[in-house]
Amino acid sequence: MGSMDPLDMAPLPLAEPVVLVVMGVSGSGKSTVAALLAGRLGWAFEEGDALHPQTNIDKMAAGHPLTDEDRYPWLEKVAEWVDRRLDQGENGVITCSALKRSYRDIINRRGSGVVFVFLSGTPETISARLAERHGHFMPASMLGSQFADLEELSPGEPGIRIDVGPGPGVIAQEIMDKFGLRPSGTGREP
Repeated sequence: MGSMDPLDMAPLPLAEPVVLVVMGVSGSGKSTVAALLAGRLGWAFEEGDALHPQTNIDKMAAGHPLTDEDRYPWLEKVAEWVDRRLDQGENGVITCSALKRSYRDIINRRGSGVVFVFLSGTPETISARLAERHGHFMPASMLGSQFADLEELSPGEPGIRIDVGPGPGVIAQEIMDKFGLRPSGTGREP
């Protein structure tokens, strides 16, 4: 009724250390936004797709969606990267589609220190972006299977939903503002 959600007015608290998992379907801007975010914050960054075994990349490049069985070894590598950051007391940013709750549960197996940043857009918006993208192994024809698998964040999961409409720099700043983060690797504002 015209009132703002209190969470929209005050920064959301983050644990220290924390790993932000930038998630969403292929073409949502995960890599671009996550790299900007990590760069501005001075945090460790990992491109989750780089952790896929070659067999997964070959399968996707051939236009075949991955099965849960295909994804589990990859998700384990993503979770190991997250665990290493947290064990070393470091903040980090990693990309991962994290389409299903069960996948996110693997990544957030500790139950703390992980926050999902869901980059959300309509199939039409994402499809238009994929049409402009070159050199990525994921063909645009697989977008439908990604949306079919997508389970949005549920209320009990640590995360936020961000619309992909604005440019990547605006989205990265919106994420920083939402969590009260500031540039130059110093973490939360005092």
